[in-house]
Amino acid sequence: MLTHIVCWKYKPETSNEQRSEHIESLRALRNVVPGILSFDVGTDILRLERSFDTGLVAVYSDRAALDAYTDHPEHQAVAALGKQIAEKVVSVDFLN
Repeated sequence: MLTHIVCWKYKPETSNEQRSEHIESLRALRNVVPGILSFDVGTDILRLERSFDTGLVAVYSDRAALDAYTDHPEHQAVAALGKQIAEKVVSVDFLN
């Protein structure tokens, strides 16, 4: 199994509507490709100085499933939206 974590820190001018659209677009990716074992997206509730605004944690059966997700056109569109509205994006991928 492979865990994929991504966090977005939105630009100050990113509206609540844009944030909601991004989160819903991410959630819609749950069933895009086979091999996704779990897929969760949420908004930070602590709002600490070090906090990011939105996080995604997904578990894939293997690297091939993550690669298929990464290359999928629907994911590419959502990734482009995230890059537009975020001042910073971080990620980590690790084997379980």
